[in-house]
Amino acid sequence: MAARMARLRRWSQVGRCGLAGCSRRYSSAGYPAVPLSRPLPNLPQPLFAPAGSGHDQHETRITVLADGLRVASQDKFGQFCTVGVLVNAGSRHEVKYPSGISHFLEKLAFSSTAQFGSKDEILLTLEKHGGICDCQSSRDTTMFAVSAEVKGLETVVNLLADVVLQPRFTDEELEMTQMAARFELQDLQMRPDPEPLLTEMIHAAAYRDNTVGLPRFCPTDNVEKIDQKLLHSFLRNYYTPNRLVLAGVGVDHDKLVEYAQKYLQGVTPVWGLGPTDVDRSVAQYTGGTVKVEKDMTDVSLGPTPIPELTHIMIGLESCSFLEDDFIPFAVLNMMMGGGGSFSAGGPGKGMFTRLYLNVLNRHHWMYNATAYHHSYEDTGLLCIHASADPRQVREMVEIITREFILMAGSVGEMELERAKTQLKSMLMMNLESRPVIFEDVGRQVLATGLRKLPHDLCTLIGEVTADDIRRVTAKMLRSKPAVAALGDLGDLPTSEHIQQALSSKDGRLPRVYRLFR
Repeated sequence: MAARMARLRRWSQVGRCGLAGCSRRYSSAGYPAVPLSRPLPNLPQPLFAPAGSGHDQHETRITVLADGLRVASQDKFGQFCTVGVLVNAGSRHEVKYPSGISHFLEKLAFSSTAQFGSKDEILLTLEKHGGICDCQSSRDTTMFAVSAEVKGLETVVNLLADVVLQPRFTDEELEMTQMAARFELQDLQMRPDPEPLLTEMIHAAAYRDNTVGLPRFCPTDNVEKIDQKLLHSFLRNYYTPNRLVLAGVGVDHDKLVEYAQKYLQGVTPVWGLGPTDVDRSVAQYTGGTVKVEKDMTDVSLGPTPIPELTHIMIGLESCSFLEDDFIPFAVLNMMMGGGGSFSAGGPGKGMFTRLYLNVLNRHHWMYNATAYHHSYEDTGLLCIHASADPRQVREMVEIITREFILMAGSVGEMELERAKTQLKSMLMMNLESRPVIFEDVGRQVLATGLRKLPHDLCTLIGEVTADDIRRVTAKMLRSKPAVAALGDLGDLPTSEHIQQALSSKDGRLPRVYRLFR
């Protein structure tokens, strides 16, 4: 009862004085009633370490082993780590093989090995350390990665070495992979979002029958052709120590090197050793058109039908990620931005980018307008994807060609600074994720042997000027366009007309007069 009466007295004081009066009564004697809008008095000034000083210059440690294998690591606080093996091999290296080997290797990853009898056994081993695994193949890189507790580092490196160098590729696993590949190809044709399919088509158009223009997904005709012998032949040529990087984030570098020497160095892979025949072809940009007439009414899912759309992607050659112009092109891509016709966001989602302001906000019938930049070690491709009703394809193409021409015009100081700030923000926010740091470390070391730190990249982004944007755009517009078109293409302009529009001053298509429609 006494406690209850004490609480009532306290609440009566709150009622008379208000919360502010009560909080003043209980505030610290040293700093009475200091509003949150002012700093506390008599506190020492904070001291910040200048960017680029101290240990962060050596944030990423790299060691090259005797056989050429590179080991790279970066510290990151936490009890979990991400470790993986990156291989300089992908679909661009399949020119002497049936296309689809890298796709098969991605699906076969983390299956049975010499040490582990099945995929389930691998997963159970990782489960003891809270681990997960994944494999991704791209046009130029294959990446095997594991995230697990730091105390399981030796187990993880041992497992990765076995997965990369000692896979079994049993008949049952190959049969399951064939089924998975067929299913993925069907899904690619049926999915409502055509962006992955258009990306394949634009690469095939831009680099016809060479390097990054080769298909990333196994063509249907090749699914039955890929067997263990063919896989071993590819692995013997491309999975060699000098083309591998063992990368780790959140691990002790010396330990990682020790385990690399124990489990990866000097190990004879299951396909044996022998002379290698590596394709070193440099990407040849050709330009051109890839068209697929397709009924887009069959991609709707659920009770709400998706409108029948025609999808166009127009691309021009940019530059490789090893060139100085890569940063200006990245800023240009961010400045163009874009997205779908509906967005629940505001400025933070890119609503002030050119493709929103000049295209989506002015043409209500456009369903999509998005810029993409694909960059490789010897070439690059900047493209714009647009979607609209089939009856408005010609007008849609002209709107996109005009946007390409406008890139070479005046660049506002505010829009340039916004694009640079947004690019820096995206870079830094992405690098908050441990798997993204792992991929960044691995890919940079695989391509260059070094790693540019984030603040170095931010400095380069900050130095981009409007003149840089105009210069790289003028260089890009000299290339022949690559065009990918999907859907009802009855009104699609010819390749010659698109090229004429991109060579003109205003980006307009030549006028076409028809007696009948």
